[in-house]
Amino acid sequence: MMSPMKANLLHQFKQAFGKGRIEGVVWRVPESVPPTQHGYKYRLVYVVDGQRIVGYDNERGKGDHRHLGSKETSYRFIDVPTLLRDFLEDVKEAQ
Repeated sequence: MMSPMKANLLHQFKQAFGKGRIEGVVWRVPESVPPTQHGYKYRLVYVVDGQRIVGYDNERGKGDHRHLGSKETSYRFIDVPTLLRDFLEDVKEAQ
Protein backbone atom coordinates (compact mmCIF):
# COMPACT_ATOMS: atom_id res chain seq x y z
CA MET A 1 0.00 0.00 0.00
CA MET A 2 1.40 3.39 -1.03
CA SER A 3 1.38 6.30 1.38
CA PRO A 4 -0.54 9.36 0.19
CA MET A 5 1.47 12.12 -1.46
CA LYS A 6 1.91 15.18 0.73
CA ALA A 7 1.89 18.84 -0.21
CA ASN A 8 5.27 20.05 -1.48
CA LEU A 9 6.30 23.61 -0.58
CA LEU A 10 7.52 25.36 -3.76
CA HIS A 11 7.87 29.00 -2.66
CA GLN A 12 7.85 30.77 0.67
CA PHE A 13 8.80 34.40 1.21
CA LYS A 14 8.35 37.29 3.60
CA GLN A 15 10.17 40.54 2.98
CA ALA A 16 9.91 44.30 3.15
CA PHE A 17 8.54 45.81 -0.03
CA GLY A 18 7.61 49.43 -0.72
CA LYS A 19 5.72 50.87 2.24
CA GLY A 20 4.93 47.45 3.70
CA ARG A 21 5.78 43.80 3.20
CA ILE A 22 4.97 40.98 0.84
CA GLU A 23 4.60 37.41 1.95
CA GLY A 24 3.41 34.24 0.42
CA VAL A 25 3.45 30.49 0.11
CA VAL A 26 2.83 28.21 -2.86
CA TRP A 27 2.42 24.45 -2.49
CA ARG A 28 2.11 21.68 -5.05
CA VAL A 29 -0.76 19.53 -3.74
CA PRO A 30 -1.73 15.96 -4.63
CA GLU A 31 -5.35 16.94 -5.36
CA SER A 32 -6.72 20.24 -6.62
CA VAL A 33 -8.46 22.52 -4.13
CA PRO A 34 -12.14 22.64 -5.20
CA PRO A 35 -13.32 24.32 -7.34
CA THR A 36 -9.87 24.79 -8.96
CA GLN A 37 -8.60 22.27 -11.50
CA HIS A 38 -4.84 22.72 -10.96
CA GLY A 39 -2.62 21.10 -8.35
CA TYR A 40 -1.52 24.19 -6.41
CA LYS A 41 -2.52 25.87 -3.17
CA TYR A 42 -1.32 29.44 -2.64
CA ARG A 43 -1.64 32.55 -0.51
CA LEU A 44 0.11 35.81 -1.44
CA VAL A 45 -0.38 39.15 0.30
CA TYR A 46 0.92 42.72 0.33
CA VAL A 47 0.33 44.40 3.69
CA VAL A 48 0.82 48.07 4.62
CA ASP A 49 0.23 49.24 8.21
CA GLY A 50 -1.59 46.01 9.04
CA GLN A 51 -4.00 46.32 6.10
CA ARG A 52 -4.15 43.91 3.15
CA ILE A 53 -3.65 45.99 0.00
CA VAL A 54 -3.26 43.11 -2.48
CA GLY A 55 -3.99 39.43 -1.92
CA TYR A 56 -4.14 36.34 -4.10
CA ASP A 57 -5.38 32.94 -2.93
CA ASN A 58 -7.41 29.90 -3.85
CA GLU A 59 -9.47 29.28 -0.78
CA ARG A 60 -11.50 26.06 -0.80
CA GLY A 61 -14.98 26.78 -2.14
CA LYS A 62 -13.99 30.14 -3.68
CA GLY A 63 -11.37 29.08 -6.20
CA ASP A 64 -8.69 31.33 -7.64
CA HIS A 65 -9.29 34.99 -6.77
CA ARG A 66 -7.56 38.19 -5.84
CA HIS A 67 -8.19 41.08 -3.49
CA LEU A 68 -7.34 44.61 -4.60
CA GLY A 69 -8.16 46.83 -1.66
CA SER A 70 -11.71 45.93 -0.64
CA LYS A 71 -12.59 44.57 -4.10
CA GLU A 72 -12.51 40.80 -4.73
CA THR A 73 -12.36 39.43 -8.29
CA SER A 74 -11.80 36.04 -9.83
CA TYR A 75 -8.30 35.25 -11.06
CA ARG A 76 -7.38 33.06 -14.03
CA PHE A 77 -4.56 30.79 -12.85
CA ILE A 78 -2.18 29.81 -15.66
CA ASP A 79 0.97 28.65 -13.86
CA VAL A 80 3.09 29.56 -10.84
CA PRO A 81 5.51 31.95 -12.62
CA THR A 82 2.54 33.88 -14.07
CA LEU A 83 0.84 33.95 -10.65
CA LEU A 84 3.92 35.47 -9.00
CA ARG A 85 4.40 37.98 -11.83
CA ASP A 86 0.74 39.06 -11.75
CA PHE A 87 0.85 39.46 -7.97
CA LEU A 88 3.99 41.62 -8.08
CA GLU A 89 2.54 43.75 -10.91
CA ASP A 90 -0.57 44.44 -8.80
CA VAL A 91 1.62 45.25 -5.78
CA LYS A 92 3.66 47.74 -7.83
CA GLU A 93 0.47 49.37 -9.16
CA ALA A 94 -0.94 49.66 -5.63
CA GLN A 95 2.01 51.72 -4.37
